[in-house]
Amino acid sequence: MIRIEEARSRKDLKSFVRFPFKLYRNSPYWVPPIISEELASFDPAVNPVFRQADAQFFLAYRGREVVGRVAAIVNRTEVESQGLKKMRFGWFDFVDDPQVSRALIEKVAEIGISRELEYMEGPMGFSNMDKVGVLTEGFDHIGTMVTWYNYPYYAKHLEDLGFTPEKEYLESKFPASNADPALFTRVEAMIRERYGLRALNFNKTSDIMPWTDQMFDLFNASYSSLSSFVPISEAQKAYFKKKYIGFINPEYIKFIVDKEDRIIAFAIVMPAFSKALQKARGRLFPLGFRHLLHARKHNKDAVFYLIGIDPEYQNKGVTSIIFNEYYKVFKEKGIEMCYRTPELAENKAIQQMWKHFSPEVYKRRRTYRKSLT
Repeated sequence: MIRIEEARSRKDLKSFVRFPFKLYRNSPYWVPPIISEELASFDPAVNPVFRQADAQFFLAYRGREVVGRVAAIVNRTEVESQGLKKMRFGWFDFVDDPQVSRALIEKVAEIGISRELEYMEGPMGFSNMDKVGVLTEGFDHIGTMVTWYNYPYYAKHLEDLGFTPEKEYLESKFPASNADPALFTRVEAMIRERYGLRALNFNKTSDIMPWTDQMFDLFNASYSSLSSFVPISEAQKAYFKKKYIGFINPEYIKFIVDKEDRIIAFAIVMPAFSKALQKARGRLFPLGFRHLLHARKHNKDAVFYLIGIDPEYQNKGVTSIIFNEYYKVFKEKGIEMCYRTPELAENKAIQQMWKHFSPEVYKRRRTYRKSLT
């Protein structure tokens, strides 16, 4: 018999975070989170997303053994301001037992119905800055620090529970050598002159910070037309600055500004931390920091995390400036492979942006939806 219990105490939440460590202990592709960071992201006193979202965390037990987990999430901005009566669920992991997945989903549905919501969708996090989607292709590739990995049986369980695919996300890769400078150097000089644009490059994190609020404003503007987009709040801007910006190589953050020093495009790239996180095994101490710092300095793989372009400048060749700047950095650092984090399949504009690099789609993932009415 499967028993569902809410994880309320710190001990229970540690069990919630640690469950995938057991589930995927023999997988060479799963990338563990840093346990302390994961716990902090679930803490309303730390993560400002809880000013606009409610979440409950549940564990599935068979006897005394944890056999599954799920987070039930209501993003109030989405429900109240956007009119989407959606119950989110995420951090959805379970052994290959239909009784377990059913019991967890029934708990999510119970909460959704009690909140008078119309449907549930997942897996997804609290907001657009969190992980998203069940992996449906690419199980034999290592994950990234910003994606969930899962076994192939996950999608079948959801479909057997009456869920239908809602959104598809693509992950692509291409050799850095595909970024032939002849494709963009001539164009980027012309675009700079035509629109009076210039690139901002950084060597110190402290020089980036005065620009980050403007960057997040542009992120909100450039992604607002996509489905299920929830804007980043002022409090979240401060949180993400503290959590991420200081850890990213400053030379991997690029801003393009106009004559008035207004950011009209940005890109954030990170080294691939996956193997370093596997070596860290969920802990920064005693050796986790060393593995992450080594990856930060010496990694030959780069992950394109975010790119945003002012709608006014989309389809005007601005990306040629961005790629030209990254080409110089990647050549200096000996980057060999470039990866892209999940992008909505419906986002044709961003797919068009990468076409000259002959990217290979090597992973696909989906969110699934089911009615609550």
